[in-house]
Amino acid sequence: MRLLQLNAWSIRLATRVEDMIINESPDIVTLQEVFDSNSDMGLFPGLSQVAIDLKLHHLYFSPVYNLQFMGRKAEYGIATISNLELTDKYTAFTNLEYKDNFMFDDDDYNVRNFQHVVVRDQNDNEVHVINHHGYHVPGHKNGNDFTMKACQQIVDYARKLDGPVIIAGDFNLLPDSESIEILNKDFRNLTKEYDLQTTRTDLTHKTEPCDFIFVNNEVEVIDFYASEVVASDHQGLVLDFEVKVQDR
Repeated sequence: MRLLQLNAWSIRLATRVEDMIINESPDIVTLQEVFDSNSDMGLFPGLSQVAIDLKLHHLYFSPVYNLQFMGRKAEYGIATISNLELTDKYTAFTNLEYKDNFMFDDDDYNVRNFQHVVVRDQNDNEVHVINHHGYHVPGHKNGNDFTMKACQQIVDYARKLDGPVIIAGDFNLLPDSESIEILNKDFRNLTKEYDLQTTRTDLTHKTEPCDFIFVNNEVEVIDFYASEVVASDHQGLVLDFEVKVQDR
């Protein structure tokens, strides 16, 4: 199977996002910073339209707030889309709670959550996929008490899952930060293991590696790399993997 991880930058470069997904041909896509709406969003397509265009029929969206956008109501958050069945879906908030009628001037933008889906492949294997957009600390990627709490919450949740586990997302943290070390104790950090020097693109001046894919020991890593298609200010991360067959 193949998983693509991407901070989609509000899907402002929708055609390039679609190009990346077509080029990499993933079975599962974890996305952060996505908008969706029940009506036409005008300047660029929403999440649902992208999934329809790409014929990825299984979608789970976990918004953190809604707001008025060009006279229409839109929701913003994280999502998993797939050509494989999503048999279970769950969302948990790591900071604050869902905000109705979000206002940038008045409200805290650091509403954060993670989502968990169970993906079933053609061989009836099940894989747990956790998707997260990390708390943003202005000025640095070293983290703080909020990122420590969120990473611990995710690890505590993931430890209880039986079977292959993949954790993906833009964590807004450096690979050796104290917060990421919480995940490193229990999961392989592929961004660090494969020595990615950056997960950003030339669409930003930032150069740090802040996007991650983690796996447990029931996931066999076949390949891991950053996509060459530029679709955001973040690189897309690609994981080719198989489910390890366990003796029962």
